[in-house]
Amino acid sequence: MRQKEISLNILPIKSIDEEDLDHPISSHDTPLREDAFELSDNEKIEKIEDHFREIMNVLGLDLTDDSLKGTPRRVAKMFVLEAFSGLNPANRPSTRLFENKYNYDQMLVEKNITFFSHCEHHFVPIYGKVHVAYFSSGKVIGLSKINRFVQYFAKRPQVQERLTVQIGKELERVLNTPDVGVVIDANHMCVASRGVGDTNSKTGTAFFSGKFKDENVKREFLNYINTK
Repeated sequence: MRQKEISLNILPIKSIDEEDLDHPISSHDTPLREDAFELSDNEKIEKIEDHFREIMNVLGLDLTDDSLKGTPRRVAKMFVLEAFSGLNPANRPSTRLFENKYNYDQMLVEKNITFFSHCEHHFVPIYGKVHVAYFSSGKVIGLSKINRFVQYFAKRPQVQERLTVQIGKELERVLNTPDVGVVIDANHMCVASRGVGDTNSKTGTAFFSGKFKDENVKREFLNYINTK
């Protein structure tokens, strides 16, 4: 089956612009308590292991079984060190910028960045593709760093709207440019594997700032995304 092209006309929510950021539903800060990092990673793993073991006990699982007895520890390590490692600011990717020696003044696009995240409402996977573009303000960044920023913000409990804004605002900050575009096309397992059980629908979100608010520039970006 031919994959549906990404177009603003099919995005189920509006694109997210600067003036939207003060609205509570589009706040781009992940909700965290002030004491979120008082415990070390190892202490968090120990506590989560205990709590998840209790969850499995409540579900009636036999934790003496060889296949299950190590699960609480595995889940705890996965939560802290992998799936939600982006909650810890210590894991924020370092930034190294380079002079734009080629005087390249056109749009730079990196598309089809694969990401895996978790819905903060049910803690089940969100996964899909992120497409990023920017105009250099005199500096450029290694392409792999863009991927790392995407993964950093994806590796936390998320809603797709917030993830879109976080990536966009971070690229504005690290690149010192007001001209950033981000489009995310994602599958939500909270829709596919539970509730309505729809395995075909996808969700699209977009962040546009600076030059990307111009319809011609926006269209050029979307054409790059849809070009095989």
